[in-house]
Amino acid sequence: MAAPLRIQSDWAQALRKDEGEAWLSCHPPGKPTLYGSLTCQGIGQDGIPEVTASEGFIVNEINKKSIHISCPKENASSKFLAPYTTFSRIHSKSITCLDISSGGGLGVSSSTDGSMKIWQASNGELRRVLEGHVFDVNCCRFFPSGLVVLSGGMDAQLKIWSAEDASCVVTFKGHKGGILDTAIVDRGRNVVSGSRDGTARLWDCGRSACLGVIADCGSSINGVAVGAADNSINLGSPEQTPSEREVGTESKMLLLAREDKKLQCLGLQSRQPVFFFVGSDAFNCCTFLSGFLLLAGTQDGNIYQLDVRSPRAPVQVIHRSGAPVLSLLSFRDGFIASQGDGSCFIVQQDLDYVIELTGADCDPVFKVATWEKQIYTCCRDGLVRRYQLSDL
Repeated sequence: MAAPLRIQSDWAQALRKDEGEAWLSCHPPGKPTLYGSLTCQGIGQDGIPEVTASEGFIVNEINKKSIHISCPKENASSKFLAPYTTFSRIHSKSITCLDISSGGGLGVSSSTDGSMKIWQASNGELRRVLEGHVFDVNCCRFFPSGLVVLSGGMDAQLKIWSAEDASCVVTFKGHKGGILDTAIVDRGRNVVSGSRDGTARLWDCGRSACLGVIADCGSSINGVAVGAADNSINLGSPEQTPSEREVGTESKMLLLAREDKKLQCLGLQSRQPVFFFVGSDAFNCCTFLSGFLLLAGTQDGNIYQLDVRSPRAPVQVIHRSGAPVLSLLSFRDGFIASQGDGSCFIVQQDLDYVIELTGADCDPVFKVATWEKQIYTCCRDGLVRRYQLSDL
C-alpha cells in the first residue's frame, strides 16, 4: 500500500467559502511526513469549489462531497468522501456498534450511554429502544430477515429482540464474561458468540440453548467470523455426531480474533483446528473475504490478509498507522477498515487509490455497516455518519 494521505476532518465545510483552507499530509513509512494545504479559489456556478493544492500535492477532481488528491512523489492517491448526512440525536455518548437491516430500512446501534436503539436508516429517526441488558451492550446486529436483532452485553448475556415491537424474545445464558462479538450462521437458526471468558459458543435460537463450547482458549475473544469454506480446505470431522439442532454449520469455518495475539480458525461443525496464526499484537477483529481469504486487524495497526490454504505467511500486511484496527468488513471486491485514530478507508482491487471516509476528528470509528451504495459508521464522538458512494 502507498503512503497514507490525511486531510482536515471538516474539509468539505472549510473549502466551501472563498479563500477557505484545509490542511493535508502524506505519511510515507519511515520517512518524514509531508505537509500541505488546499485553498478555495472561489465557488463555481454548479456550487463546486475551485480548489488548488500546495506544492507536492495535486487536486485530481472535486465534487460537492468528494475530493481526489495525489502526492506524486510518494505515489500516493486518495479520494476523500465527506458524510452525506450525520445523525447526532440517536445517542448522547460514544457509539460502540451499529448494523443496517438487509432491506436498508433500519439501523440498530449500542452506546456507552447504556442504550441500544433501532432507528430509521434514511433520517436517523428513533423507532424503538431495546431495554434489558444490565450493563453496556458491546455488539448488536440484524438477523438476515431484518426483523430481528442479536445483541451481546457486558452482563454475559446474549439476547434476541423483535425489531417490530422491541420485545426480547430469547436470552442465552452460559458465558461467564462480557460478550464481545457475535456471528450468525446462515439464516440464523444458530448463532455464535465470543466472550471475555475465552470461549466461543454455538447457540440454538429456537430452543434458546447452548449447543456447545466450540473453543476455550483461555484468552479474551475480541472478534468472531463465520464463513463458507472452499472445497479444497480440510475442516476435519466431528468427534461426536452433531446435534440435529445444528443447522448450516457443515463446511463452515469459524475465525477467532484473540487478545493473546493469536488468530484461530476451526471447523464450525467439526470443532477441529484449521490453523493458528500469531500476530504482532492483540487481534481485535476479523472477517472472511472469500472461501479461503480472510482479514484480521490488530491493536497496533496491522491488517493481515491470510490464505487459509497456506496460512503460515500472510498474503500481505497493510499498515497505515499505529492506531488499533477496530473493524473490518468485506465490501465488493475489497474491504472497509476503521481505526482508533478516526480513519476509515475502503480498498478495492480495481482502484489505484484509497477511498477515505472523513468526518471523525481523531475519534475512534468503532464499526462500519453497508447497504448497497450507502456506508454507515459509528464513532466515539456519538455520531452516526452516512456516506453515499454515488457521491464519488
